[in-house]
Amino acid sequence: MKILLIGATGTIGKAVATRLGAEHEVIAAGYTEGDVQVDLADADSIKAMFELVGKVDAIISTAGQARFAPFNALSDDDYLLGLENKLMGQVNLVRYGADYVKLGGSITLTSGVLSRKPMAGSASISMVNGALESFVRAAALELHQLRLNVVAPVFVKETMAMMGLDTESGVSAADTAIAYEVAVNGEMHGETLDITDYI
Repeated sequence: MKILLIGATGTIGKAVATRLGAEHEVIAAGYTEGDVQVDLADADSIKAMFELVGKVDAIISTAGQARFAPFNALSDDDYLLGLENKLMGQVNLVRYGADYVKLGGSITLTSGVLSRKPMAGSASISMVNGALESFVRAAALELHQLRLNVVAPVFVKETMAMMGLDTESGVSAADTAIAYEVAVNGEMHGETLDITDYI
């Protein structure tokens, strides 16, 4: 398969590229690096990426920015970051990318466990993740030519280590990548894939 992977230079993205790259052609897309560059917050940038890459069997997004901060510290710009980047950026990958996915292919987005298991400081991220999961459930009802799903990672061990946190409750990027492989190869449609169900 020919797979377009947005966020391929990130921690999870690299692991997904490694896992899928052994058997498939992976086109890496990143903000400043990769085979092609894309700005998720810019609809024209997303359109240009698809025009450059052309038809693919699958699109995977492991990208999207959102701000983690105490509720009273979140500014308008903090909320807009998540809404314009992680939410609408990935929504636009579906809106503009559906026509570039071959019949029977798939699009897999990324939300996160904070949609259903929020914590202090996650108001903006939880909002965006929950919206993505609802979008996938609803949009899947009208997308009959492809499968649309979203993966909900937990905290990745590598990221926790970089933040100086205890990694015991995390999941490695390599194990996280398993759910993306399942989404690409499986038959589910309109589903949220929790990482812990696949490791």
